[in-house]
Order: sequence, then structure tokens, then C-alpha cells
Amino acid sequence: MVKAVIGEEAQLKLAEARLEQSSTAAQVGLVIGKLSSTLDRGFVFDLVPTPPNDAGAPACSLVEPDKRKGPKPKSQSSDSQSVSIDKDWVAEHARQVWRMLVGGTKVVGIYVWISENAFKNSNIVLCQTVMGVAKAAPLSENDWDERLLIHICYSPRRWTCRNCMVTSNITSSSLRPCDFKMGKVLTSLQRFRCMYNFDIRLPISHSNSSNVQTMSEALRHEISVHAKYLKSAKAMVDGNLVVHNDVSTSDGLREVELLLPFVEDTEVCSQKDALGVLAFSGSVSSFAYLNHRESISQAVADIKDDIIMSLQSRLDIICDEADGETGLVDTGTQKARGDADSLEVGDGMSGETPVSQIVLQSLRKACSLSLPRRVFIPWLAGTFVCDYLQPSETFEALKDRCVELLSMDVPTDASKVLELEREAPSVVTKSFWDVAVPLSTASLEGGLDTSRGEIRQKSINTTDVKITSNIVGAVLFLITAIILGYILVSVKS
Repeated sequence: MVKAVIGEEAQLKLAEARLEQSSTAAQVGLVIGKLSSTLDRGFVFDLVPTPPNDAGAPACSLVEPDKRKGPKPKSQSSDSQSVSIDKDWVAEHARQVWRMLVGGTKVVGIYVWISENAFKNSNIVLCQTVMGVAKAAPLSENDWDERLLIHICYSPRRWTCRNCMVTSNITSSSLRPCDFKMGKVLTSLQRFRCMYNFDIRLPISHSNSSNVQTMSEALRHEISVHAKYLKSAKAMVDGNLVVHNDVSTSDGLREVELLLPFVEDTEVCSQKDALGVLAFSGSVSSFAYLNHRESISQAVADIKDDIIMSLQSRLDIICDEADGETGLVDTGTQKARGDADSLEVGDGMSGETPVSQIVLQSLRKACSLSLPRRVFIPWLAGTFVCDYLQPSETFEALKDRCVELLSMDVPTDASKVLELEREAPSVVTKSFWDVAVPLSTASLEGGLDTSRGEIRQKSINTTDVKITSNIVGAVLFLITAIILGYILVSVKS
């Protein structure tokens, strides 16, 4: 449980000045920082206001008491005010910001700028908002059951922090006070960086009622499997093997290398059942930030979580775009599922169906899918946040998202943005026979157009020729040996 919270004084004072100048009576936003289970402390890096919704309405507003119950004195009316929050919109903001944060840095709660009386009258609404944020932006796989709720009161001026339990039942005990103070947090952070390369091959088998999957479904499952595999990896920091209780004492950027264990393939598929292979490969760049009192193993765990989160976020972006297409997407997907069940002749692809929604068992042609590449934008005191760029997107799109979602100043010089990934993750489907039997360049370019029967027949014919050649060679060798034997006997006699 978090017993004390330390906020970055420079950033919180800036946030307070911004709120004063806005002259708004209510505001809600996200708390960005880090929670440490080993230290029982929370660290607040910055406060990010939730932008207006699509209709231009603010995410938070004060609600006056019901006038139908009769007029009330002005002082009593202000004492009865409560806050109204667009909980779904705040949760969506948290989900979008969650994607942009790197290892160890999380959405750890929300803040509100309201009066003391409005806060007291709005505990249930505030707890519900915190729960929505917790679901949209999880801290880790084994998620915490608590988040922070920071109240900035303008009458009287005061900062308070409460620990909010994100359980299914909201009661009066869901909010618990915790110590809060301001200090220097960002300058004491240790910085770690990792470049993770991966190459995953997933067999595509004949379809039945249990294994029909779209490409996105197969990738999501494989990422979750790979996450368990990655957790068992050892790590080296600056060339030294990490021991569990090691504490980082050096300044500067530290390089992390993950050492993956040897494991047996979990996906077993016979040659007769295989239709193709899904190749998922690329590089993931990752950063992590660690408090100087935490062990290095925590930074390694944060980097592992960040790698998996980055792959999931890229896939989510692709799926979000597919869901944003017209209703024809669903029709195309259902048609593809029907093709997979019947396995009729066809390419399994349609201009109406996004690649991520294509059913793998219906494919008759090779296809590929490029995931967005990850770039890093300078943030606070030498730290970075990230964003994901599609091949068609430019620096301006990145800049607009950072301003809207994080309310941050983005460098005008695009060279300040780090593009560390040499090869963005990509997905390619290939025929099983393209992988199992070496083909000519022309055949590979043809993808899956050549039927499996023809390729199999070529393979069988090639094998028959090799066997026949071996038999003929053996017979000739035997005849030659017999003749040479007779010659040698005749010479000696």
C-alpha cells in the first residue's frame, strides 16, 4: 500500500499556476508517475488535464443543487455543489496516454481542481472515475488495487492526496488519506535503455471450429504467450549480469540486454495439417526510469513490461483503425470466416477487409502487415514519452497528439525526436511449402498462387529423381568393381 507520495515540485507548481490563470471552477486530469511496492511510495511526475470531448464540452463541471426542492440561501447552495465528470471520456484519455508512456512511468490516478465542499459531495463520482482510469490504463499484469486521487483545493488553497482502492464495491472506506509533499523527483531518476529483437514463427493449420482466427487475434494470443517467455529472461546491464538485489549507483544512461532461455516450440503442427506460416519479427526500443532506492531488477521488469505493452499498443492502433472503417469490415470478416470453413478457391482477401481482420485459414496469397514504428519525444528533465507513427504519418501528426493528450511542448526540430528502431515490427504470411521446400525466386514472388498440390508434386518428383540417381550410381559402382577385380586376377595369373 502506498503510504506516502512525493510530487515533482517544479511541475506541480506550474500546474497550479496554470489552474489559477484558467479561472475555471472545476478541472479533472491524469496523474502521471510511478508507484513502488518495495518502497510503499508513490512518485508524481506531472499532471495532465483531460481535453474537452468531441462536442467541445469540458470533461468536468460543477453541478448546482436541485432547485425544485425550493430556494436555498446562497451560502448553502455553494455548500451543496458537487462535481459532474464524463467518466468514459477521462478513461479514454487515460488509455491514449497509457500508450505514450515508457517503462515504469504510468497513469497512477487522477487529480481534481474543485472546492472542499464540492469534493466532499462527490466522493462516489470521483471513485468511479478512478476505477474507470484503472481499467483503461493498467499498471502491470498483476495490477495494483489502488490509485491516487489528488485534490487541489482553491478555497482554501491546499493540496491533499488520497489512496483510492479500485475494488468492485465503492464504500466510504475506499478513500484513505496518505502523506503528500513536494520535492525533486525527476532529477534523481536512473535511466535504462534496451533494444529487443525478436523473430516469431507461428504455423497456420487447417481450419476447424476451434482454431479459426483473424490475423489480429493470432497476434494478440502470440504476444501474450511471448510475454510469459520474456519474463523468464535474464538481463545484463552494461555487460554485467543482474542480481536480484543490485542497486544502481552510477549516473547516466545504462544499456540493458535481455538473455532469452532456450525453450521447446509450443505450437506443434504436422506437415499435413499446415497451411502456412505467420512470421512476426522486428525490433522494439524501450526506456525505463528507476528511483535511486529501487533495485536494478525493477528496471528490468519495467523494460519487459514495456516491450510487451508496446507490441500490444501497436496492434491496438491497427485494430482501432480497422474498427473505424465502414460496416463493410464486419461483412468482409464474416465472409472470410465462411471461406475458411469451406476452403473454397479464392485469395481470402478483399479490398473491404483490413489485413488485420483477415482470417488466416482463408488466405490463398501471401500478405504483409507493417505495425507502427515507435518514436521517442523529449519530455521532462531528460526523460522521454513515446508515440507510434504509421508509414503515412508525419512529424506534424505526432506533434498534434502530444499537445492534445499530454499538453506538452514538442520540439520544433524533428531531429530531437529519437527514432531508434532500425526495423519496425511487421507480419508476413507465407505458404508452408514456400518455407518447407526451396523454391525459385519466381515462385516466391508468386506467393501462394501456385497450388499446394502442384508444389507437392514437384517435391515428390524431385525426390524420385534423387532416389533413382542414387540406385543407378550404386549399380555402376558395383559393375566397375567386378570388372576391375577380374582384370587384376587375370594380370596376376
